[in-house]
Amino acid sequence: MISQRQIEQFKQQGFLVVEGVLSTEEIAALQTDFDHWVEESRGHIDAWGETLDSRPRFDLESDHREDHPSLRRVSSPTETSVAYRHAALHSRMATIAAQLIGGSGTRFHHSKINSKLPHTTTQVKWHQDFLFTPHSNDDIITALLMVSEVTPENGPLNVVPGSHQGPLWSHWQNDRFSGAVDDQVVAAHCQQPTPCFGPSGSVCFMHTRLLHASSPNETDLPRTLYISVYAAEDALPYGENPLPSIHAGQMVAGEESGLVRSTPNHLRLPQKPRGASFFVQQAGNDLASMQHNPKKRFL
Repeated sequence: MISQRQIEQFKQQGFLVVEGVLSTEEIAALQTDFDHWVEESRGHIDAWGETLDSRPRFDLESDHREDHPSLRRVSSPTETSVAYRHAALHSRMATIAAQLIGGSGTRFHHSKINSKLPHTTTQVKWHQDFLFTPHSNDDIITALLMVSEVTPENGPLNVVPGSHQGPLWSHWQNDRFSGAVDDQVVAAHCQQPTPCFGPSGSVCFMHTRLLHASSPNETDLPRTLYISVYAAEDALPYGENPLPSIHAGQMVAGEESGLVRSTPNHLRLPQKPRGASFFVQQAGNDLASMQHNPKKRFL
């Protein structure tokens, strides 16, 4: 459990870093499974594996080589790893996420591993998660578990404190869902970010509307984040889950009310990537998967 002071800090700033959320033993189990996937990646030149929606489970960066592995994404690892399933559904991370969300209950939505192995080029442009996973309300939290130590230099998450209380910025440019905000938004609002870092086992809890990004890892240290998304049980998802799994919608705390709570939001619905991950969208290399894209909707 966390303190009321920490809850108030999260409400005001839109993020909260908590150290020691997972034990040394829990982290070791996660690291063992991830190390196995990295070794497996050396035998591949393209994304491989298969998720529930038939997209690749394991995604590779463009600089990936057998002698320089660059595994950047593992989608829905809850389906293939007991350790990752436990962390997402039954650990203190899920308990704290539910405490921050409040209300009558909390659901698991999706999870993924975002990795930046040493001296790899993976980066994430400025965006807001809610534009990828719109719901009837925005009581949604992204929990970023630091499987490895995260430092200010090895590609940490950068956030704009308080931006969750601001507008939802369009993630569409030139009639394409880019998965990122416009350069003008970056210039006006993202020039003094706060890095989120900590020892292995720490978790950064982030509001779904918070502006965030990350840069490449230019150090000798890996930066591995296990990212799990949780939603209030009365938040009805609009559109497809970008990373569906057999565990999506599972309650991790509280009870189902049978109610849907709606708050007004004005946004254009996202496009689900055809490729292995949203990295291809941010790079401009993914085609739209929706035949018809409404311009805007009040949600």
